[in-house]
Amino acid sequence: MNKKYLNVKLYFWLLFLVSSIIFVSFPQIDLAVASLFYDGKSFPLNGSWIEDILYHSVKPLIIAFALSSLAIFIYNYLKKKTLLDINSKAMLFIVLFLTIAPALIVNTTLKENWGRARPAQTVNFGGDKEFTPAFIPSNQGGYSFSSGHTAAAFSLLGFALLAKRRQRLFISLVLVYGTLVSLARMAAGGHFLSDVVTSFFIVYISTHILYKLVFKEDSA
Repeated sequence: MNKKYLNVKLYFWLLFLVSSIIFVSFPQIDLAVASLFYDGKSFPLNGSWIEDILYHSVKPLIIAFALSSLAIFIYNYLKKKTLLDINSKAMLFIVLFLTIAPALIVNTTLKENWGRARPAQTVNFGGDKEFTPAFIPSNQGGYSFSSGHTAAAFSLLGFALLAKRRQRLFISLVLVYGTLVSLARMAAGGHFLSDVVTSFFIVYISTHILYKLVFKEDSA
């Protein structure tokens, strides 16, 4: 199970496959989880201070990490240094993992074309749109599948993989942060469980594949 395919452990591929089959076969799971955050009239945590902080923290964090990496790269290039090992390969990796999974796959391909209504938009939770299972294209005109904020939050994993020291700590911090952002989006009625789980797997798998392609070696 620890054997890797495209730099991703077999059990991760299997988890993604099994979870996808479960969400399609038992869509009531999404409704049951969403109902935990619904009080019968609304999603009360929507707009709360903690949900607001998590929601608005993603973009600034990504910009800060990206600009800091660019600044270090320029410094290393001009001064012939190796600070944090941010070289041309590292910058290529950063550009790729920030654009391919969260931007191209999740936001451009899925969110813009799948049409799945958000929980708060469905009749099940006070809206006027029909609930549809994950992975099933819909004409609801929604942007629920999959979660862009979840994908963006977990994309910080790429920066963690570049760390030469305390890599496991940084990876753990990213996983905790991504999970909190995902919970916030579900609590606000913005996404179903399947939306955030799918985005996590897409980003995790894509980031590790890109690492292998750029650095020609397996990630830790």
